[in-house]
Amino acid sequence: MKIGYVNLVGRPNTGKSTLLNSILGVHLAIVSDKVGTTRNIIDGVYNDKDSQIIFVDTPGIHKPVTLLDKVLNKKSFEASTSTTVTLFLIDGSKGFGKGDKYILDKLDKDSTVFLLINKVDNMDKESLINEIDKVKDLFPFKEIIPISALKKRNIDELIKTIKKYLPEGDKIYDNETFTNISSRFVASEVVREKLLMLTRDEVPYTITCYTEEFKESKDLIRIKVDVIVDRENLKKIIIGKHGTLIKEAGTLAREDLEKFFDKKVYLETYVKVLDNWRDQKKLIEDLNLDE
Repeated sequence: MKIGYVNLVGRPNTGKSTLLNSILGVHLAIVSDKVGTTRNIIDGVYNDKDSQIIFVDTPGIHKPVTLLDKVLNKKSFEASTSTTVTLFLIDGSKGFGKGDKYILDKLDKDSTVFLLINKVDNMDKESLINEIDKVKDLFPFKEIIPISALKKRNIDELIKTIKKYLPEGDKIYDNETFTNISSRFVASEVVREKLLMLTRDEVPYTITCYTEEFKESKDLIRIKVDVIVDRENLKKIIIGKHGTLIKEAGTLAREDLEKFFDKKVYLETYVKVLDNWRDQKKLIEDLNLDE
């Protein structure tokens, strides 16, 4: 049986989390167009009759401005050193840029790296060929595969190709396990995703959600999530006029969580201000990120 870890790296918004979700067939990793959406290393376990592939979703790598940026970048690069295959994603519709080159220069040329040109559903054939020609000689890629993570185009071919590079071994996870993250973490991340989606750019990515309570019975899951912001005016934005925004986020999150857990969910959300949130070291501690 083919067994191995496959790391997903790239700039923010290149489609790493969307690809993971498409491969697994479940909305595991939250998706947003904000930098810093993915903060934790998430393992997604893919199983079929002759393989088990652990896909590792990492934070998007970008030019570090804050301490949090530096920590997230470090986590992403470290993850690529312990995997069998690295999938380097670029957004084909935007083209290869300086941010992509920054990442490429830091990848090990002796490692097994695939170039995935994502979002080809937004490209014509000539543009795709030109993009491949622009990038193919910049690094000794083992494979170059155009995909659309959103439309699930070429995903089967990607899985088939990955298997060629994996060693034989015994399963790391049992057949029922599809991720390394807890149900509590999933709940808090889904709430954060909906808030990022609804508030757009007026709320920074430092917004954080914690699951304070997760009680599961036979027919119902009761969940309480705290939404943490760094100042009072952001609390007002998150709550919205007459509480409409936080209510909408809660409704959208509950609907997704019910699909994910296949069970009725009762969700409560509370918005709180953390006084010393501006101290980024405190932020890193709260997010369980190691410097």
